[in-house]
Amino acid sequence: MDTKTQSQNLTPTLIQKAHTLIKPHIHRTPVLTNKTLNTLASTPQTPSSLGDTPSENQSPASPKFHFFFKCENLQRIGAFKARGAFHALLRLIETRGEDEVRRRGVITHSSGNHAQALALAAKTLNVPAYIVMPRISTVSKIEGTKSYGAKVIFSGSTSTEREAVVAEVQTQTDAILVPPYDDFNIICGQGTTGLELDEQYRELVTRDPELSVHDGSWGLDAVITPVGGGGLNSGVATWFSDKETKVFGAEPSFEGADDCRRGLEAGERVTSVKTLTVADGLRTPVGVLNWEVISDKEKVAGVFAVSEEQIKAALRLVLERMKVVVEPSAVVGLAVCLFNEDFRRIVEREGGEEGWDVGIVFSGGNTTVEAIGKLFS
Repeated sequence: MDTKTQSQNLTPTLIQKAHTLIKPHIHRTPVLTNKTLNTLASTPQTPSSLGDTPSENQSPASPKFHFFFKCENLQRIGAFKARGAFHALLRLIETRGEDEVRRRGVITHSSGNHAQALALAAKTLNVPAYIVMPRISTVSKIEGTKSYGAKVIFSGSTSTEREAVVAEVQTQTDAILVPPYDDFNIICGQGTTGLELDEQYRELVTRDPELSVHDGSWGLDAVITPVGGGGLNSGVATWFSDKETKVFGAEPSFEGADDCRRGLEAGERVTSVKTLTVADGLRTPVGVLNWEVISDKEKVAGVFAVSEEQIKAALRLVLERMKVVVEPSAVVGLAVCLFNEDFRRIVEREGGEEGWDVGIVFSGGNTTVEAIGKLFS
C-alpha cells in the first residue's frame, strides 16, 4: 500500500480504536491553563523585538489567546512517544503472533524519547529490544532506555547514520523494525494525544466557561504541536480532520531544522536534516507518510518556525510561570504563539476581538537540571 493510500486510510475512528487498545498502558495526562501566559501571548510584541525580521516595519499583531496545555511531559517515560510505541508493538503482536515477535525482538532508532518508549513497551510485553541512539543523545535518555532492559547501540546523529546501524543490527538479529515516527500504527497511537486533549478541553470549559474565549461548545479553535518526524502532528491532525479545529505545526529554524515548513513552501518533502538545535527531539526530517498528512491543507493549516532564543524564552516562561518541567522541543509550539508574527496575524485576523482557544502539546519533559542550567548559563 503506497503512502498516499495509507494517509487516506488514517481516520478518527482508528485513533479511537488505538486509544481503547493502549489505554491500560498509558497515562491520561492533564491539561493545564495559565492566565499569565494568556496575557503575555495576547500582548503585542514591541517594535524593537521585530527588528531584523520580515515584520520589522509592520505594526505588531494583537491576537487574543487562551491556552490549554496538554502535558505529555507527564506521560510514561516523560513523552507522548509511549502512545505510539505501545500501539505499534501491540498491533505487531496481533498480526505476527507473540512467539515470532518475542523470538525476533524489535529494533528502532531514536534520539531518546521513542527509544525509551519502545524499551518500556517491549519490557512490559516481554519482547527483546535493540535501540540505536545517536552518541550525542541526552545522557538521561540513554540511561532511561537502558533501565528498561533494552540493548543500546550507538550511531551518528543524522537519520541516515542511524538507519545504517539499524540495518546492520537487523542483519545480525533479524529484529523487526518499529519506526520512530513514519509508520501507520505509530501515527494512530500518537493521535490519541489529540483525542484526549479534545475531550479534556470540553470537560474544562463545561465546568468553567470563563477558561474559554467563547463558550467553547464546539471545541478548540486550534491545536499546535512540535514537528520532528511528524508522527505527533499527523496523528493529531487525523483526529481533528472531521472537526472545525485547525491544526498547526511548530519547528526550530536553526540550521535548517524547519524542514517541514521549507518543504511546504517548496512543494516537496525535504529528505535530510543536519542540525544541532536545542530542540533535540526535532532534529529529524518529516517522514514520508507523515508528509502526506501534513502537506494536506485540509488537515494541517500551516507550519511555523522560531529561533533558538525564542525557544529558550518560551522554556523559561514555562519553568518559571507554570512551574512545569519540559524539554526545549516541548515549547516550540508556545514559542510560535508568543513570537511568530505570521502565526499571530492569523489568530488576530481569524479570531477577531474574541480570539482563539489554542491547545498546545507539551511533547516531553526528558531533560536534566544540568542541561537546563547550560541553556541559561
